[in-house]
Order: sequence, then structure tokens, then C-alpha cells
Amino acid sequence: MLLLLHRAVVPALRQACRLKPNPSRLCIQACSTNESFQPQHPSLNFSGDNSSSGGWRIMGALLGLGTALAYHDHRCRASQESPPLYTKEEVYSHRSPETGIWVTLGSEVFDVTEFVGLHPGGPSKLMLAAGGPLEPFWALYAVHNQPHVRELLAQYKIGELNPEENVPPTLETSDPYADDPMRHPALKVNSQCPFNAEPPPELLTENYITPNPIFFTRNHLPVPNLDPDTYRLHIVGPPGGQSLSLSLGDLYKFPKHEVTVTLQCAGNRRSEMTRVKEVKGLEWRTGAISTARWAGARLCDVLAQAGHQLSETEAHVCFEGLDSDPTGTAYGASIPLARAMDPEAEVLLAYEMNGQPLPRDHGFPVRVVVPGVVGARHVKWLGRVSVESEESCSHWQRRDYKGFSPSVDWDTVDFDSAPSIQELPIQSAITEPQDGETIEPGEITVKGYAWSGGGRAVIRVDVSLDGGLTWHAADLDGEEQPPRKAWAWRLWQLQASVPAGQKELNIVCKAVDDSYNVQPDTVAPIWNLRGVLSNAWHRVHVHITP
Repeated sequence: MLLLLHRAVVPALRQACRLKPNPSRLCIQACSTNESFQPQHPSLNFSGDNSSSGGWRIMGALLGLGTALAYHDHRCRASQESPPLYTKEEVYSHRSPETGIWVTLGSEVFDVTEFVGLHPGGPSKLMLAAGGPLEPFWALYAVHNQPHVRELLAQYKIGELNPEENVPPTLETSDPYADDPMRHPALKVNSQCPFNAEPPPELLTENYITPNPIFFTRNHLPVPNLDPDTYRLHIVGPPGGQSLSLSLGDLYKFPKHEVTVTLQCAGNRRSEMTRVKEVKGLEWRTGAISTARWAGARLCDVLAQAGHQLSETEAHVCFEGLDSDPTGTAYGASIPLARAMDPEAEVLLAYEMNGQPLPRDHGFPVRVVVPGVVGARHVKWLGRVSVESEESCSHWQRRDYKGFSPSVDWDTVDFDSAPSIQELPIQSAITEPQDGETIEPGEITVKGYAWSGGGRAVIRVDVSLDGGLTWHAADLDGEEQPPRKAWAWRLWQLQASVPAGQKELNIVCKAVDDSYNVQPDTVAPIWNLRGVLSNAWHRVHVHITP
């Protein structure tokens, strides 16, 4: 009897679990292709005194499985029916936990109320899209437009937009990055939206002045396309003073000042920290650093014209860019007023880069250049300058670009406990040869760069070919710079003989500045959850041709 039951039930179960040709996304995994959903043929070879009861257990299991699969089949059939239709107005009315939180993607409608608290970027980010389309936000934060994210979202689908209404925006038509400028194909791209890229090492140190097209690019938001004829820079005056609204022509009337400055991202060489332990941030290698000749008006001259002067109490100059996210939030940062008002600090409102108007990616028409300070404070597409009693309230000033102990993680981090990065520590890296490269025996040429923040001059670069057992002093190239105003890097190189019989070299470099600061030898002790301030000895392993 059991054999007859088996022959009758199993084909029926297979039929019940058969997948429909085009199941609706409303029925995600209602019928699974997973092997665990496939009915198995139980063994019908009974032996011993319990064979009868075992058989009945099998029969019960088969009937139970049949019931479960019939339920799945019912769900699949239900999913073939037309989904509910909603108007955009109905979607818009669901923008709070009380009404439910709905969003759209394409023509589909999703109720993400239960997911808001689980959103990895925090509830506030997802709430920006509440009651409307996800496209503008997915275009801005392109990491969302991935298959696994779409699969997750599909679980929250409740219907579709009424097709009689206007066609919803697409990712292409909503793309805030669609008007970004063209970029040089040599750049190594770390992210497309927003665009972040670095020059390859072999090009980085070919020239003391980095050519504009391969100068490393660090964008946080879409690149604005500003009209130089209508551009205005707003300088907020002090109480009793006067605010200024400056055109480009007005800025040209201030004495023009030029200075060669190296810019370095706080995350330069972050990829080496990732090898120790995962961090959050772009995987910059050694190229998030470049050097240019900048020209513009001194910030101190412009602030003085507006009536600002040094304060006896702590004060900060806050910069706001004209790049912004869909909510209108602009990129912002600040520096101490004492630095901004010091003529010797040479802080610029720059409108030229290497003798040309600023490229769009680098802040056209006006950006801040703060010599000796982390790149995050060099605000691009500058729109507003003010003097405040506290540093900028911008996320990138208060909740980013800060260093922490290796013991601090994302559960224990307190951003208010650490100062914002301003001057950067001593840094150097090898740009030739490349890690993993095979070189000829005989003589080797090692090249690289070195730089220190705060105007501290690089006085020496030590290079080892044996992992740090023995050292050679490299030759330094580049412009001589005044004491405490060494704003630009030093390029260096070492020519040395490869020891006979060597099959490989472990090349290491470390730099020393005029305060005798030196790079730490390993990454682990300086690891931090954001992967900033990565300045351990740089190491390259090469092979020798037999």
C-alpha cells in the first residue's frame, strides 16, 4: 500500500511545486528552485518490528509535504493576478511611520516601513526618499543599484504605479552625475558616482607638477556646472561690518598670489589598512596626492576687506561649496581663523591651476587652497565664506576625517571626542618599481614621493632593498622651499646595485621631516575604522629575472 501511495503522491507533489514561466516579483521564492524544496524519494525498505509505524510516518510526512507545497502553489497562482495599482499621490501620502513609508522604483511600489530601521546608512537617509522615487538617490549613491539590493527591495513590493499616469523617472533621466565632465582614461577609478580617481604610480612622479588631467580627483557629490559670468562668492561680514558678493572680476582685482601646493586626501594609502582589517572608505592606493601651481586672491585679503580681523577667542572660517545632494545639503569644511588670516599661511581663493582656469573637477570657478592641510578642507566650487565661533557643522567636518585608536569600532566610536584632521603627518611612497614587478639584475632605480603637512620640509628619505635591515639615503628632487613653508612634496630616487644572486627584493621607504617626525614601520598600530592617516613604511616586493 505504501508503494502505491508513493507512486501516486510524488508525481502530484512535483506538479504542485512546478515553477510558473514568469512568476511575479510579488511572490519571491514562493516556489523555490532550491534542492531543499524538491520532493525526495523516501526509502521503502522496511525492516524490524517498527517497519509498519515507520511507513505510516513516511505517509504522514508525504501528506504534510503535499499540503505545504499546495499552499506554495496557491501563492504562486495568486501572484499571477494583476498587482494593485497606486497613484503617485497615494504613494506621496505614505511618508511617515504612522501612514507607512512607501517608495517607488520604476513602475513598482514598495512599502519599506519595516526596513527603515534596518537601513545600513541609517533611517534618515532612506526617509529622504519617503513618498517618492528612489532613482535620484540611487543615482547619487550608486552602490544601491546592485542585484542583491534589488532582490532585497523586491520583498517589500506591494503593487505598481498606475500606468495612466506619467512614466516615472529612470535612473538615466534622474542621474545627477550625467553632466559630470570627461576624465582622462589613465586615471585609476575608485568610484564613478561620485567620481574619485588617482593617477597610476608610474605617471604620478614623472613630473614635479602634476598635469591637470591626471591630478587625483576627490568628489563627494555631483560636479556643479557653474556659469562664470553669473558666479558670485558670498563673504559674510562681521557684526557691524559689510558682507561681500564677489564676482570673478572682483576677485581678479585683489593682488594675485601664486604658490605651489601638494594636496593629499586623508585616505591616501587606505588600501594598506584594509589588508589589516576592513575599513569604511574608498580603496585609495598611493595616488591620492598631487601637486599644482595655484593662483588666486589671498583669503586674508578678502576677509580683511569684509572687516574681519584676528579674534582673541577661538574662531573658525567656514567654507560652503556649491555642490549639493538632493536635499540641498552642500559640502562644507572649516579651518582656524588664525591660519586663514596669516599672510604667511598663504591660504588662497584660487581660480587658476597650473596657469589655467580651474578644471571643473577641481573646483571651477573658485576653490579654497589651504597649504599644508588635508585635502578635505580645500573646498571646491566655493559659494560662501563665514567666520564662526565653532567649526563647520558639515558632516565632513564633524563626523568624518578624524583618527581613532585601533581599539575603536563603529559600535564605540565617538566623533565628538576627536579633533578634525588639519595638518597631515609625514608621508612617502614608492612609485617605481611596482609591487610584484620582475626586474633585470644589475642596477635598480627606485622612485617615489615624500611630503609632510604643516609646511614641514622633508629632509631625508631612507630606502631599503632588504625589508629594513640596511638603508640607503635617496636623492631629493624638486623646488627648494622656505622654512616652515614647504607646502609641496619632494620627489626622490635611488640608484643601487642589486646584490648578486638575489631572486627578490623587499623594497621599503620612509621619510623624515625637519621636526624629525618619521613614519611608523607597520600599519597595524595606526589602523583606524575610517582608514585615514595611513603613513606606515611603504613596501614593494619585486622579483629578479634569473
